[in-house]
Amino acid sequence: MRMKRTIQMSIYEIYSKHEIATELIKISSWLDAHLEVLDWAEADIQRKNLKATGRYGMTIESILRSGLLLRYWQWTYEELAFHLMDSEVNYGFARLPRGLYPKISALQGVISLIRAETWEDINQLLIKGALDTKIECAKVVRIDSTVTGSPIHSPWDSSLLGDAIRVMDRMMKDARQRCPELSYTSHQRVVKSQVTAIRNCKGAEKRQSHYKKLIKYTRKTLGIVKNTLLSQAQWQDWSTQAAHVIPLIERIIDQAERRVVKGESVPVEEKVVSLFEPHTDIIVKDKRQVQYGHKINFSSGKHGMILDVVIESGNPADSSRLLPMIKRLDEVYGKLPNQVAADAGYASTTNIDAAKALGIKAVGLPKKRGMTVEAMTGSEWVYKKLKRFRAGIEGNISTLKRAFGLDRCTWKGLNHFKAYVMSSVLAYNLQKFARLSI
Repeated sequence: MRMKRTIQMSIYEIYSKHEIATELIKISSWLDAHLEVLDWAEADIQRKNLKATGRYGMTIESILRSGLLLRYWQWTYEELAFHLMDSEVNYGFARLPRGLYPKISALQGVISLIRAETWEDINQLLIKGALDTKIECAKVVRIDSTVTGSPIHSPWDSSLLGDAIRVMDRMMKDARQRCPELSYTSHQRVVKSQVTAIRNCKGAEKRQSHYKKLIKYTRKTLGIVKNTLLSQAQWQDWSTQAAHVIPLIERIIDQAERRVVKGESVPVEEKVVSLFEPHTDIIVKDKRQVQYGHKINFSSGKHGMILDVVIESGNPADSSRLLPMIKRLDEVYGKLPNQVAADAGYASTTNIDAAKALGIKAVGLPKKRGMTVEAMTGSEWVYKKLKRFRAGIEGNISTLKRAFGLDRCTWKGLNHFKAYVMSSVLAYNLQKFARLSI
């Protein structure tokens, strides 16, 4: 059974006289005052029935605090392992038992088990405390959205087909090791030459010819994988992987053929932009550069803490998300703001009327959509005030992207994508909380 807390940590919990160390002391004190978060983290970690190995093993407290350091400093797991060994401050904050320096694989293995819902629950607990102690104020709220990218390469049709061949080739080589009697010929060399030719050739006809060859070899290899799946169904792990990739590869072949060979336009909802991160959405915001990831809506308080964050599915219009974001504040914190400010994309007459019906006194939206300033906010002065206030969330989002890694997620899979975002927002809010408390 893994221990929950580290024993007698105060003996060697050392902090330097520095403003960053002061922030970590504030965060550490908050964690000590809310030990229930260890129960939430323990439920996630113990669901895998992990056993503490070695002389000590990491406690639940050490795992959670190490995870916070990972996102607080935007480190990789390799950097986290180094700084836990090199820095007394980070070592002390993580509450590691004396003499324990966890390896990279150990840190990644346990921190990645903490779910997005747990990070979100801890964040909401932090915000509730900040609201109760007047450190943060939710009487005036600003709402905006951004996009966090997935860890994928540019989704060219040729590169997606190349990825498909590479994955299937690796699977078939594994299958031949298990059953040497299987007949399989690798097409990796010719596929690579076709992908390179597509990137370098000029002219639609030549490119189309290379694509046809690439699609042909992809289909041929896919047929071999399907036949192997039927004949070797007893390979549980292999069959599971095959059942996962086959539908995706079929969609990749279909969209490449429709787009390149037939010249059709494939709807966004039918496209696959990554074989490895199929959850990735295609986001086009304000007719700017296309982004691949997930749209995220934020609600921010008066002093810059992120009150709420929602990772959207697909690319919903901002105007459809204003009322749900406002209602979530009531559901989570039991109170509605008096005033709301949002970007122009959230503007609609229906939204303004519906927000007023909820009891919102003033709704500041740059695009008035036929509504007068008096109808939205009651006065020109309040309208201008909310307009200036809304601009502040741009700085919050910029900090989240630059300093907390929300520009592009580096964790694989949808569940880990959500955990990455939620843990980044929590680390940001803990820093804000510490600075507002000083």
